[in-house]
Amino acid sequence: MSCCVFATTSCVCGSFEATGSWEDRLSQDFIIIGAGSAGCVLAHRLSADPGTRVLLVEAGGRDNYPWIHIPVGYLYCIGNPRTDWCYRTSAQPGLHGRVLIYPRGKVLGGCSSINGMLYLRGQSQDYDGWRQMGCTGWGWDDVLPYFLKSEDYFGGDGPHHRAGGEWRVERQRLRWDVLDDFARAAASVGIPQTDDFNSGDNEGVGYFKVNQRGGMRISTAKAFLRPAMRRPNLEVRTNAHVRRILFESGRVTGVELQGADGTTQVLHTRNVILSAGAIGSPQILQLSGIGPGPLLRQHGIEVVRDASVGQNLQDHLQIRCAYRVSGTRTLNLMAANWLGKAKIAAQYAMFRTGPMSMAPSQLGAFARSGPDVGTPDLEYHVQPLSLDAFGEPLHAFPAITASVVPLRPESRGHVSITSPDPMQAPEISPNYLSTESDRLTAARAIRLTRRIMAAEPMARYRPEEFKPGEVGESDAELAEAAGRIGSTIFHPVGTARMGADPDSVVDPDLQVREISGLRVVDASIMPRIVSGNTNSPTIMIAEKAADLILREIRGI
Repeated sequence: MSCCVFATTSCVCGSFEATGSWEDRLSQDFIIIGAGSAGCVLAHRLSADPGTRVLLVEAGGRDNYPWIHIPVGYLYCIGNPRTDWCYRTSAQPGLHGRVLIYPRGKVLGGCSSINGMLYLRGQSQDYDGWRQMGCTGWGWDDVLPYFLKSEDYFGGDGPHHRAGGEWRVERQRLRWDVLDDFARAAASVGIPQTDDFNSGDNEGVGYFKVNQRGGMRISTAKAFLRPAMRRPNLEVRTNAHVRRILFESGRVTGVELQGADGTTQVLHTRNVILSAGAIGSPQILQLSGIGPGPLLRQHGIEVVRDASVGQNLQDHLQIRCAYRVSGTRTLNLMAANWLGKAKIAAQYAMFRTGPMSMAPSQLGAFARSGPDVGTPDLEYHVQPLSLDAFGEPLHAFPAITASVVPLRPESRGHVSITSPDPMQAPEISPNYLSTESDRLTAARAIRLTRRIMAAEPMARYRPEEFKPGEVGESDAELAEAAGRIGSTIFHPVGTARMGADPDSVVDPDLQVREISGLRVVDASIMPRIVSGNTNSPTIMIAEKAADLILREIRGI
């Protein structure tokens, strides 16, 4: 192995070639592992201090694949090894033994380059709950300034929004009659209409806002990393796979990398920030000797710290209810032949509007599963289309899908290495629907969906339910049906839990307990999943972490 070196000018490179040494660097030098939603933000903020040298390493490649930037291109990025790790879960008992695809971004921008582009923060009570769990400084009033710091809201400054930041938020550039009527139907059963899910109280129904600019995807690579690339104190390396983090006497000493050609190098540093996501970060920690002792010893890995890394995995399960409809247009028939597809392509080419500008979900709703629930515990993703499974062809008849997501699951799973070889995928087991409470909420979710679809504004479409289809109304029958049609909506969190207790993986400053020079900054630190999509909360976490680090450097 040879000592890696640090470039004197910023670059994106796919090899280990550079000039200048990382040896004996000052304490404000950082290696950030993972150029995803958190890593790009950290690289931007930390390198803004000219006295701080930053190396950002990414196992994936550059974001020069055209489908990354066209909103509908998520269809061609998920399941594509060019942009996706292409993970799969283990067989899930709660889903009748099914194995699910489990996409994670493997490219500059990470999941923000392949996700659904929805801008959602969650509820104020999510973060106040973190604070009540001992995570001082993580309440809603504490984190809201960090959401606002990077936001560039199309509507300008206001009580809950800000213009001028890096993270662009716009309205979607299309609407559908059948979705408008779904919103009216939802209102008729008690879900109020709203134009903003991001005030801290997200209850209501309306069109989602998206991270796009003029009908094009905005990723964190575009928004945060690209503007920083001219800085001489920032280097970015792609196709660089982290094998492990190195320690000596409880302190970080470096990172071992493997290039695309299989060669390895050691980069010496005193400060590492791990931002590889809720799957990648626990895998790297375990490979480095931080994790459950029995698991590490099983794979011949020396235990640096026996910790609950990889436990506490939480994810949102989407229950994909689907209905055949009549008397309206849906995407199923619009894209059924080459002429329809040509029209869609022309509309996007000329105006950046239409189905190619679509986020995967257009209309949203946040609702309560029952009168005993204090804040919305369900999220709807309503789409003017239907298909058997992600990546399958659209059905040959007009239909809509009303995916409903229980937001606060009690089920907990795990991420565990399966080999000491870092190139082997870990075991991912979200353990969906493993508690009675989760099964009851799933049953209530399907029942509420049926009420909305039966309401007068939707009646004119003569909806016919074909997913889950002919099942009864009892809690047990509906929970069983949810297990048959449920799938991930790609929101894993919690596998490097933040907390004030000694069993937590990181403390509220995101430092790994008992290890000097190592922080985890990504969705894995969430002690409890937020009541909404997780991408923008991850960006907030990175903003707050960058502020903590810079204050520490400056002695504030």
